[in-house]
Amino acid sequence: MPHVAIISKPLKTELTALIPELVTWLEQHGYEVNLDETSAAYVNCEGMVRESMTDCCPELVIVLGGDGTLLSAARAFARTDTPILSANLGSLGFLTEVPLSELYKTLDAWREGSCTIDERSMMHAQLLRQGKVFQEWDALNDVVISKGAIARMGDYVVDLGGQRVARFRSDGIIISTPTGSTAYNLAANGPIVMGNVDAMIVNPICPHLLTIRPIVVPGSTEIRVSVEGIPDQTYLTVDGQEAVELELGDQLRCSRSKYRVRLVRLGEHGLFNVLREKLKWGER
Repeated sequence: MPHVAIISKPLKTELTALIPELVTWLEQHGYEVNLDETSAAYVNCEGMVRESMTDCCPELVIVLGGDGTLLSAARAFARTDTPILSANLGSLGFLTEVPLSELYKTLDAWREGSCTIDERSMMHAQLLRQGKVFQEWDALNDVVISKGAIARMGDYVVDLGGQRVARFRSDGIIISTPTGSTAYNLAANGPIVMGNVDAMIVNPICPHLLTIRPIVVPGSTEIRVSVEGIPDQTYLTVDGQEAVELELGDQLRCSRSKYRVRLVRLGEHGLFNVLREKLKWGER
């Protein structure tokens, strides 16, 4: 029997009725359902840790939540080709474009093979400490260096493809995929990049020199950021969800990941619909 995984955002009242209904629908259509711990609580059964759900080899992952829930699911399934159908229970929903009202319509389209699969590139990030890989991740949105409560700026050196770009002081740096261009990068006055563009973005956060601007580079570029001076409580954050405190001399190395995320769409929505509807583009 084929498997379908369900991953949900905690504390959403809509899920009280939705999860039991969705589980019943999937079982009636011949699927065995694997629930994460959050989803399982709504049907009084034992759930699974998200990272272990890949062991069941589901044919589809259904994400019920906002962009943050989707980012968590994307990292959990990063090394698989499992498509992800994300229904928006959040606010903006740049990634979770499928409205909840179209969940079953989209599921039917997926079963019939008539849906669109939107492939998004990921970023592979390595944190080097004392010349060795200390930790590494695959991120869908971004990797961010940012300071804590202390106001003092950090000192960074950026190299792109082996070429020195600049040494500068700033509150931090955002390394973003095109998918992540509408996240923290957008709030920090970075450019919006279409999700299918082969590129990455380097965006200093509040640089001391106003001439330091965001840079869009080819997706094949290796990006290196060396930490030459930082205040205490400076962190490297992955997709806004995983964090490690940085030390002087650390180096961040980012490149295109060999993994991609496959998002199920009906084809009726898109980035610019979200920009018009949620951010009120074109309104006076």
